[in-house]
Amino acid sequence: MSGVVRSDIRPSFLSTTTVATGVLLKITLTLVDVNATCAPLAGYAVYLWHCDRQGLYSLYTAPTESYLRGVQVTDANGQVSFTTIFPGCYDGRWPHMHFEVFSSLSNALGGRYAVLTSQLAMPSAVCSAIYADATTYPSSAAKFARISLSSDGIFGDNSAAQIAQQTPVFSGNVKGGYDATALIGIAR
Repeated sequence: MSGVVRSDIRPSFLSTTTVATGVLLKITLTLVDVNATCAPLAGYAVYLWHCDRQGLYSLYTAPTESYLRGVQVTDANGQVSFTTIFPGCYDGRWPHMHFEVFSSLSNALGGRYAVLTSQLAMPSAVCSAIYADATTYPSSAAKFARISLSSDGIFGDNSAAQIAQQTPVFSGNVKGGYDATALIGIAR
């Protein structure tokens, strides 16, 4: 898919030039090989996608858009960084981001042979701070108030340790934006 390999995933890259708006977020994922003393995994492709500030997904519930999706290849440190926005909250799901890891860019672009498909849970305190802005995130606060990690259909059966591993570490604030990091262990 032409245009999907990029670090800034806010703009659409197919039929429109719409740029998704919301609280700025730069998220860095570090891939490591858990079977080799957590050595960085260079040359792996990561496909990251998530909903917009209204809880809609490009290509699906926002079918004319292609924003908030992108692929990058890990550097020598096993890292990729995406510039995006904080996702909104929609009914029935804890705020999250999806990602898939592939052993090569060609596998990622072909959408085959993922070595890991998972999700990242957004931290509760950050969700509360961001969703307090009802102008930018119009329906997220009410939807967030109705969901918990334990009632979420994906995260609900995870242990506290698993949730901690799936929750990125955030720094920053609503006005200036956030930086987040997550360590992703892959068994190779």
